[in-house]
Order: sequence, then C-alpha cells, then structure tokens
Amino acid sequence: MDSIIVKKEKSVAYLTLNRPQVFNSMHTAMRKELILALDDCQTDPSVRAVCITGEGRAFCAGQDLTEAGDPDKPIPFKEVLNDEYNPIILKIRALEKPVVAAVNGVAAGAGANIALVCDIVVAIESASFVQAFSKIGLVPDCSGTWILPRLVGFGRASALMFLGEKLIAKDAEAMGMIYKCIPDASFKNEVTNLCESLAQMPTKGFALTKKALNASFFDGLAAQLAVEAECQSLAGQTEDYTEGVKAFIEKRRPIFKGQ
Repeated sequence: MDSIIVKKEKSVAYLTLNRPQVFNSMHTAMRKELILALDDCQTDPSVRAVCITGEGRAFCAGQDLTEAGDPDKPIPFKEVLNDEYNPIILKIRALEKPVVAAVNGVAAGAGANIALVCDIVVAIESASFVQAFSKIGLVPDCSGTWILPRLVGFGRASALMFLGEKLIAKDAEAMGMIYKCIPDASFKNEVTNLCESLAQMPTKGFALTKKALNASFFDGLAAQLAVEAECQSLAGQTEDYTEGVKAFIEKRRPIFKGQ
C-alpha cells in the first residue's frame, strides 16, 4: 500500500493515512486501500483494536479536489460514494473490534465524518473539524447527515454544515462531538495507551456491545448513505459546484450564483 501505512503492534492495528503533502486528502487509491486495510483488521485474529490517524499535520482534508479539476471528466459522485466511501463507513461500524479515530490535525469534509463515525474519537488540541462541503456547493456525505445531528443536535449540525465554520477540538469536546481533546505534547502517548488498553479488554464483549449500539443508533445508516449519494450526485451537477472547485484550485473566493 502506498496511501495507507499499516502497523500492527501489541494487538493494535494503526492505519495511517499517508498523503501528507495534500493533508491526506482522499483519492481513489487511498479509499480502496483503506477498505482493504479494514477488511484485514476484521479477519486478523491478532488485531483486537484499530486506530485510524493521519501522517503529518492533518488527519484528512476530505476529497482530493484535483480529481475534480477536469470539467470534461466529472466525478461520478453516486458511484464513488456507493463503491468507495460508503463501504468505509459501513466497515468501520461492522468491524467487531473497537475503532479509535486519533485526529492529529484538521479533519475536513469526508475526513471529518469518517472520524466521527468511529467508536471513540480523540483529537489533538490543535486539531479542527470542518464540514467543508458548502464551500464548494456540495452536500455532507460519509454519514455526516446521519452522525452529526445525533452527536450535537439538529440546530448545531445544520449551522456547522451550512456555514462550514472551523470547530476547534476543545469546542468539539465541549459539545459532545468527540470523546476527548488531548494536549499536543501528550497526544501520541495517550493515543497509544488508549489503544493498547482497548486491545487488552474483552474483544468479544466489545463486538456485542457495538452490535447493540449499532441497533439502537445506526439502524437506517445504509439507507441514509444512499440518500447522501443521490443528493451528492445532484449537487455535483450544479454550476455552483463547478465554480466552487475552480475557485478552490485557483485559490480564490468562489462566486456562487445559486444555480
């Protein structure tokens, strides 16, 4: 694998998103490698806990928009979501082992929602979360419209999605979006200690607890992912989306026309 670093140590599988030069933004290869890595974690009996984190200064900046830079080759959103992004979300929830998101920097767009759907989310104090979709005229996906309202409430979720404001880790902890905000100096040690502790606890019991939590909290998630894919496909056909991507690549403020 080139886009994911997999390290297994003391019964913990550390899956590190490894495109630091672009803030670990996701392209096709990374998504497919993450799916394979999650499958491996499920079937490897030596793995009893999983940690997803990012290399460098970011956790994941979401979709790599350079894939959307060619107007003659638009991203087939429904296909990409149904075949690549949504399986990541569903595999995290189905994995019969605890999954920790160790958010080591900015988590934006799809990157934020992949983190939030994990079992335990911890973030370095300097990290931030951004529902960046509105910046380019798109719809929150990767379970964002499902998970965020359930974590922070309908009103806050709507505001975060519409305004696309950066939320610092301390505020994310205060509103119940994440489990814990950790000082930068102790982040790596605390993440390691947390994951190693989980790996020594009753894994089968965790699997059953996760099954019960999924039944109470995540039933209907697959249907919601399908709704997101449909809405994203429609959003990807708008003039505002084309302008948003063009402005992002040209490093300027987009001029949206509501079309």
